[in-house]
Amino acid sequence: MVNSGNAGLSDSGYLRVGLPPENRRQAVAKACWAMLYLSYLAITVSDLTSGRHSAPATVLGGLGLAAYLAGYAYVLFSRRPVGRIASPKLVVLGGLFALSVLLTVTMGGAWLPLMVYVAVSSGVLLPFKWGIRAVVAIALITGGLGLLSGLEPQVNGWIVMSLLLSGAGMAAVAQMGRTMRELREARATVAHLAANEERLRLARDLHDLLGHSLSLITLKSELAGRMLPDAPERAAQQVADIERVSRQALVDVREAVSGFRRPTLGGELAHARTALAAAGIIADLSRAPDRHPDLAPDAEGALAWALREAVTNVVRHSGARRCAVELAEEADELCLTVTDDGRGPERPHGNGLTGLAERLALTDGRLQTGRAARGGFRLRAWVPLSRRVPAEPGEGAGEGASAGEGAADARP
Repeated sequence: MVNSGNAGLSDSGYLRVGLPPENRRQAVAKACWAMLYLSYLAITVSDLTSGRHSAPATVLGGLGLAAYLAGYAYVLFSRRPVGRIASPKLVVLGGLFALSVLLTVTMGGAWLPLMVYVAVSSGVLLPFKWGIRAVVAIALITGGLGLLSGLEPQVNGWIVMSLLLSGAGMAAVAQMGRTMRELREARATVAHLAANEERLRLARDLHDLLGHSLSLITLKSELAGRMLPDAPERAAQQVADIERVSRQALVDVREAVSGFRRPTLGGELAHARTALAAAGIIADLSRAPDRHPDLAPDAEGALAWALREAVTNVVRHSGARRCAVELAEEADELCLTVTDDGRGPERPHGNGLTGLAERLALTDGRLQTGRAARGGFRLRAWVPLSRRVPAEPGEGAGEGASAGEGAADARP
């Protein structure tokens, strides 16, 4: 027994458990599935057309079955607000339950399968806790109706078991769909908050960088304006200071913006995992740590660009089934290796790899590409590591003394 109530497992799939179809394609797919699992009503239709009921009972039973199917179609295909249950659907669901009980009591046990669809609809439409309770209650009522109708215990037990499994299963599937939607919304919220936090960080950095510089420029401009009539030499000195401060402020702003735009290894590894998974490529990132203590920001940015370019090429051109990323130290360098098992190099370097080699050269790095040992394509990028050499004892003191002497000499 498959979906009664609408709800697919994904936003792009045909069947969306708990949700109505959004286009004709989804509607046709849902209708086909509905026709498939409505075949359980063959027992009911067979009883209706068997001729064992009187003509009035047959007509009334047919009208009741038609009304039941119309109500069920409304529950299956109509829209409802996300996150809550529409009152009309609850009314129709209650009507389906009452109609199922009435038809079973008046027409016989062959009409008990109607209760199965009521249970499935309840499991999908109601919140998980109440849906499970409703399924159990409907199962108990169905068992009682089967006994009153004189059904064989084996047949009655089969119907009750089908009802419990179908209703509870669809309640679980509907709850999984709700959870997936909540997770997608939470992920979007987290991404939005992270973007806002990064904007706030940049705003704070720019404020801290420019606030002091602009205040100093304003102060020196006012001072130069007051000096101009009487002391042009001192005013010129203030103007020179203004130029120096403004140039330094421009450098600070450029560095801040560059840091804001520079990619990081951690971020690119996360993007690589997502891109490879979306392309159906197995990603092996177990030997790629997302940071290194001796990696300078510019060098990290160059490696991050190399990883982005390599993964983009794997996804777009390689036709690979597996891609491995490795970060390892080699002497005083950090080496990024991206290997796939695809078609391998088929043409000279494009603009992407050429620009990547130039970007690595700016950080004293280098790039190497070619066929991997077992076929496919391999990209290797090296950048230097900035080792921190500990100062020898007494060296800092000597430097401090020299600096102090220089400062003393500079004082008037």
